[in-house]
Amino acid sequence: MKYAFFKGEIVPFQDAKISVMTHAFNYGTGVFEGIRGYYNPEKKQMYILKLKEHYERFLRSCRVLKMKPRLTVEELCQVTVELAKKNSYHEDVYIRPLAYKSDERIGLGLTGIGDDLCIFLSPFGEYLDISKGIRVCTSTWRRIDDISVPARAKVTGSYINSSLAKSDAIESGFAEAIMLSHDGHVAEGSGENIFMVRSGKLITPPVTDNILEGITREAIMELAKDKLGLDTVERSVDKSELYMADELFFTGTGAQVSPIIEVDRHMVGDGAMGPITQKLQKAYFIAARGEDHKYPHWVTPVY
Repeated sequence: MKYAFFKGEIVPFQDAKISVMTHAFNYGTGVFEGIRGYYNPEKKQMYILKLKEHYERFLRSCRVLKMKPRLTVEELCQVTVELAKKNSYHEDVYIRPLAYKSDERIGLGLTGIGDDLCIFLSPFGEYLDISKGIRVCTSTWRRIDDISVPARAKVTGSYINSSLAKSDAIESGFAEAIMLSHDGHVAEGSGENIFMVRSGKLITPPVTDNILEGITREAIMELAKDKLGLDTVERSVDKSELYMADELFFTGTGAQVSPIIEVDRHMVGDGAMGPITQKLQKAYFIAARGEDHKYPHWVTPVY
């Protein structure tokens, strides 16, 4: 990591530091986004995926925590492209914008507490095994209910819930965890949306089941319709349905399109990536690397 955007300017990464007394560090009063930049070596170009959509969600999250970043969506996009160009990576990257309560003070609350913005990026490869598939378990931890913590905002403090679930999964020998809502329906992975293929239908939990309104989720639903002629059914999914699924996969900025081959030691389908997952994964990466002429609006070139 070479440079970051910090306190209104691009600075060397090592200079982007906050105090241990910063409100967000002590109370989790920050919001963030995860954005992928895909490098296309043939075109010698990096494409940032769904940049505008990520910043639109970012500003919505900011409103929930009563923060008012001084940059518009368009300005945030411009700064991010400039930062990516300044870092000059020629490989896939992960971009992390953070808006946070920046005052150095002790005490709970949101109103009257100053906020600031930082953005950094780092080389980033595969977060999960997107080729062979992953083994997952259902977590004993429940997804935080929207009446406790806003599910549609990417609030830093709320991710302790996902961290607990993922930690338990890894310690039990699984790659990832699936979290259930308080009424027992499948919510999402520890940070990822989940899709199920059953009897030729593509199914995913609705946003009213306390899930994050995933940007990759929306992209996959669009690809399924355009490329495969599949409408996505948004409905609540019971835990036992996972064991009967023909295919399962996660979507997310980190997960991308990650096939699931086992749930709670129950094999999914024939234990390999299914044909629908494979087609959607392929279509996703073609679009993300700027090679699908139908989706030029999905990507923002850097160089």
